[in-house]
Amino acid sequence: MKKILLGNEAIVQGALESGVQYVSAYPGTPSSEIGIVFGKIAQKHGIYFEFAVNEKTAMESAIGSSYSGLKTLVSMKNFGLNVALDAFLPFVYTGAKGATVIVVADDPSCHSSGQSEENSRGFADLAHVPILEPQDAQEAKDFTILAFKLSEKYSVPVILRTTTRVAHQRMPVEIGIINIENKKGEFVKNKNKFVTMPPRVLEMKGELLKKLETMKKDSEKLALISRGKGKLGIITSGVANLHVTEVLRKNNLNIPVLKIGMFNPLPEKKILSFVSDMKEVLIAEELEGFIEKKVKEIAGCKLKIYGKDLLPEIGELSNEKIALALGKLVKKKLFVKRTEKDLKIPLRYPRLCQGCPYWIVFSAIKKMAPEGTIFGGDIGCYMLAGFAPHEIQDYLLSMGSSIGVGHGINKAGGQKVIALIGDSTFFHAGIPALINSVYNKSDLLIFVLDNRITAMTGHQPNPGMGLTGTGESAKEIKIEDIAKACGAENVKTVDPVNMQELQDAIRDFINKKGTSVIVSRRICAYYERKLKKNI
Repeated sequence: MKKILLGNEAIVQGALESGVQYVSAYPGTPSSEIGIVFGKIAQKHGIYFEFAVNEKTAMESAIGSSYSGLKTLVSMKNFGLNVALDAFLPFVYTGAKGATVIVVADDPSCHSSGQSEENSRGFADLAHVPILEPQDAQEAKDFTILAFKLSEKYSVPVILRTTTRVAHQRMPVEIGIINIENKKGEFVKNKNKFVTMPPRVLEMKGELLKKLETMKKDSEKLALISRGKGKLGIITSGVANLHVTEVLRKNNLNIPVLKIGMFNPLPEKKILSFVSDMKEVLIAEELEGFIEKKVKEIAGCKLKIYGKDLLPEIGELSNEKIALALGKLVKKKLFVKRTEKDLKIPLRYPRLCQGCPYWIVFSAIKKMAPEGTIFGGDIGCYMLAGFAPHEIQDYLLSMGSSIGVGHGINKAGGQKVIALIGDSTFFHAGIPALINSVYNKSDLLIFVLDNRITAMTGHQPNPGMGLTGTGESAKEIKIEDIAKACGAENVKTVDPVNMQELQDAIRDFINKKGTSVIVSRRICAYYERKLKKNI
């Protein structure tokens, strides 16, 4: 039986068919639907699911589950892996007891990412971790199942690396049998396995490298060659293979293609076999040329290898980009379908939703802030403060950095900073920065925009709203209580609809010494409409 699924939904299906028992996540597009779906179905299947406070805690939660022998999945976007690295890197050394899959969703072209165009494949050499790269929703499901099998076989966590086009494409996916063993995990003490202290940690690294060497035979099986003719070949991975396949089909080109399914470890024997009769090879991969570099090391100097000299290192690949590059090698203009660029669609900037409480807050801040105030941005819907008509965002880096960077600016030159941060982001990474600001005596005004939900990534719950990821009631953690407990000297909670109270709070706090916190609490307008419609 087949069912039309998103790539992210297919990952959930693959996890269910693998018998996953424990799932943790932090919502970050393009991975968000994985957590959303598990939140809806986990209790039905007897699976434990949680939206963690941030990716580090999600990773640590998953590690605890794995150490207790449960089949475990943890999902996040690319920047989330950065947050989780402190726990993730030693986890790869200790290895997994319960099979563990880590879904990391990259975002080439930054459709939903305001920080950088990060390529998570770069962690392969740093972490010595196996990485699978599906090209579509069917492979997203199949590779999830394979990832669990590899993790169980080699006792290592396995990364399933997707991109926006894989996570958010739809296609008919073959549905299999779900068979989940409902059992409690048990942590059995074993210092030799779970404690990363020298000299044992160095032995762990050696054991990991041996596992990766053995795993190469599995990588070879995932490297598929499409037979063709001629001395020109193409090596692809992930969604790039779909672009190559379509360009070849549209132009009736019979060129041999090697599709790599496992990025780390690479299938070196299959690569050598593929290029042995070639004179030229085009490497089609998105972002940095990691495969290109490896192929050059493997193949030597006799083979002419093209890659980032013909294809861009910035942004997603497309049929057009592949056709232009390949056309130079076959020495003719290749046909491609019309693109959005050809259609000349007018450029539109993102805007806040109608009725969003941030409209009021931004207006009040802009009106009340003294001349020369620095406005700190953070990750959430309020990033739109940087666009017209608001234009109150002078820096934007990462989760929680509105406070951390603002503290540095204030201490460096005494300039007034207003840091804007959302409720979910505050819980994620704002609290340590708040403590640092209080402890090191910053004159900083922090605006916590509490819209009662994690809005930007699809309305997931957070610790401030009294619901868990599966919809159960939970302790509602008050942001103002945390601010006071962290030592903030001036704390006030306002409803932004009361414009006078909001403006008075800004006027009162803007020039006070020490760290001040205004919590602006008003439900997300779109989420409120969803609640009323019960959807």
